[in-house]
Amino acid sequence: MQTINQWIFDGKAIKTKDSTFVKWYDHQFFLLIHNGEKFNGEILEDNTESNRLKIKINHRVFEVQKKGELDDLIASLGLDKPKVKKLKELNAPMPGRVLQIFVQVGQSVEPGDPILSLEAMKMENVLKAEGVGVVREITCKANDVVEKGAVLVAFD
Repeated sequence: MQTINQWIFDGKAIKTKDSTFVKWYDHQFFLLIHNGEKFNGEILEDNTESNRLKIKINHRVFEVQKKGELDDLIASLGLDKPKVKKLKELNAPMPGRVLQIFVQVGQSVEPGDPILSLEAMKMENVLKAEGVGVVREITCKANDVVEKGAVLVAFD
């Protein structure tokens, strides 16, 4: 009996049969044999929690995802979207001096967006958004000295 697997290469669904094999050299490098052809491969990024890999095969980079039995059900329920935290406040993680504010009232922020820079112990720390939100109020300005835990920015 022949097994058919469904994979997603660079966003396109591809079905493979038993004629595809992988021979591992170590945890990073492998040999892929598909329909009798040999391809040298390397894993660049391994995100096994979401069944995704970034691999390089014969000097070309591919995003690969194995489609599981529950993937269609999970997608139909809308559970395949990553959960994003809704921001309420940005508090000072340490005492310091505000060097620069990168946002304005009314501005939307996404995870990873820089909000402000804080100097502490002669080091500049860029505080970034850890979720999504819209800036409602900025309670500090450049050169303000703030205590640990002080509310710096409030979000809606």
